[in-house]
Amino acid sequence: MSRNFFIEVNSQQRNHDGERICGDVFLYRYIKEEDRVIAVLSDGMGHGVKANILATLTATMAINFTREHKEVDRIAEIIMNTLPVCSERKISYSTFTIIDIESSGRATILEYDNPSIIILRGPQIFDPSWNKVVLEKGKHAGTILKTCSYIPEKEDRIIFCSDGVSQSGMGSDPFPFGWERENIASYAASLVSSEASISAGVLSGKIVTMAHKNDNYKARDDISCATIYFREPRKLLICTGPPYEKEKDKELAVKVSGYKGKVILCGGTTADIVARELNKTIVDELIFEDPELPPESFLEGVDLVTEGILTMQKVNEILKTYNNSVRLGKGPADKIVRLLMESDEIHFIIGTRINIAHQDPNLPVDLEIRRTVVKRIARLLEEKWLKKITFEYI
Repeated sequence: MSRNFFIEVNSQQRNHDGERICGDVFLYRYIKEEDRVIAVLSDGMGHGVKANILATLTATMAINFTREHKEVDRIAEIIMNTLPVCSERKISYSTFTIIDIESSGRATILEYDNPSIIILRGPQIFDPSWNKVVLEKGKHAGTILKTCSYIPEKEDRIIFCSDGVSQSGMGSDPFPFGWERENIASYAASLVSSEASISAGVLSGKIVTMAHKNDNYKARDDISCATIYFREPRKLLICTGPPYEKEKDKELAVKVSGYKGKVILCGGTTADIVARELNKTIVDELIFEDPELPPESFLEGVDLVTEGILTMQKVNEILKTYNNSVRLGKGPADKIVRLLMESDEIHFIIGTRINIAHQDPNLPVDLEIRRTVVKRIARLLEEKWLKKITFEYI
């Protein structure tokens, strides 16, 4: 692992005024076996369904071809020559920005007709020095694309948006030519100056909101902004289930008390063991924030203490449909999801002792359920949220 930082990727969008579907498409993939992140923003011509189809096609192709390690000009050529051509204007139209971050840490960027990306190094604007790619053959011979390659450092951010951002406010007094790149860059830099650790999602959201405001809150195009933020990983430890051998109880407690990050204990027995070994008292809460689950408890030095298997199953259910616009409640499972979303590296310690409380012949074997649910949660976190997950059985 040559990269010693976490890559946070997030985006925000606002549809063209009156449209139910966005004509810009943002896709990203974490390719675990190569420790690689690929992100694409595509803007389909026009807006609405047709634009969305063009942009989805472009973004999907871009991810697939980039994944195969094709040369930049080759990728550009294939995408440009595959896109359908607009019957009226005779141009194939969807723009794209492709960002490929390899395990070595190198980021390669290819741009076609989207506003040029902005790279911030801390609050300073950084220029990665660009090259041109000129297509040689096919129906788009002569078309020029831009590419660059550089090694991001910790606290770098790559910000890329659709022209709904850069052209917002066009024709208005403050922005006769739209909210141009320099303005977007200095706005982003000022946000980072005032909040050094602003997340990728919040930064993207503020840029989209400002573009919407420039348009007098009636978006004249689809507005999209995505941010890639290279930073120190935020760590979370989740312990669920008691250790197999009683001798390991102390070891579990030591791992919990010495962990550099946030800690969740899932399961009454697990929490009792940790409290006993650390000579601390568990305080039970009697308010049911979630009618489906037992309330949380409190243990000094631990961020969250919840019931075990039912809570984990609910976490899995929430994660299946969770996205940026879902509002989480105050229940124990919601709190776990919130902590999961705020963390980058999540370490599960799974106790392998069979819980006596669950040895009712009518119930399936507790341990298998626990393992299965944790694996499902882990898969969702890895694939959908690019989290780094590790397991330890005790």
